[in-house]
Amino acid sequence: MATHFTKSDGAAPVTSNLNDPAYLKIRNLIYSVSGIYHPQNKMYLLAERCARRMSALTCRTASSYLDILNSPLRREEEMRLLFNEITIGETCMFRSMPQHDALRRIILPQIAETKRQRGMQNLHIWSAGCSTGEEPYSLAMSLLEESAGLLKGWKLQITATDLNERSLEFAKAGVYGEYALRSTTNHYKHRYMRPEAGGFRVKDEVKSIVNFSRLNLQDQVKMLFMKGMDIIFCCNVLIYFDAASKTNVIHHFYSALMAGGYLLLGTSESLLQIPSEFRLIHFPGATAYGKPAAPHPGGLK
Repeated sequence: MATHFTKSDGAAPVTSNLNDPAYLKIRNLIYSVSGIYHPQNKMYLLAERCARRMSALTCRTASSYLDILNSPLRREEEMRLLFNEITIGETCMFRSMPQHDALRRIILPQIAETKRQRGMQNLHIWSAGCSTGEEPYSLAMSLLEESAGLLKGWKLQITATDLNERSLEFAKAGVYGEYALRSTTNHYKHRYMRPEAGGFRVKDEVKSIVNFSRLNLQDQVKMLFMKGMDIIFCCNVLIYFDAASKTNVIHHFYSALMAGGYLLLGTSESLLQIPSEFRLIHFPGATAYGKPAAPHPGGLK
């Protein structure tokens, strides 16, 4: 019998039998709702996350916790709270400078030129799986750097979504310690943030172009409404999904992007073995996936 011991803050230790069929049912329920999959060698992580909620609810067994997850009156709320425990990510501002360099030097000029030809001056970026907000705020700062030149007079919008409500509340507050800012230059700190006890607070100028909301990337209906994106960042999110869930998300990303748009993933992620119409594009130190541009009027490309 595989047994795992864990302890939540201030709570009694929970003893978990990892071979308990209830954990497999909980895993399958999580997968069916969110696409997040725990392979057998990661079941101990699932047990740890469940233990935190079980302690809060004084559930003594995985079976009793499963009953709550299956309860029509409590399932939706409890699933949201469980996802808050499961989807805990670690990130920082400007996590990948090669991506930001490619964004400012290559991607934005290409998109700006295409939109100007069409008489458009708006830019919409989607930060999918934004965690505690470091990514969308970094993107907002990069856009504001271009607002006096390349993007002068443009309407700038960043939609930042995540499954974890607790992370979103943290992101909306916009206060970060030095560790989260370890890759942030002094220029960005002083220009777009202000010192606060224990760290820095993002200025309202940055917050004004970022909109945070909760979104399950496996919610087929809500994903259909995500349209008109010029660029999508989805970094270190697909690692939680199996092949079927990844394929589903990538299909929605392709539909959400405007022709000529870009999808950027985490530095260790790729669409290898995931069927899609995206085209792999190499930049100095970074890669992206492009949606082919629409032909110009008259059939010219």
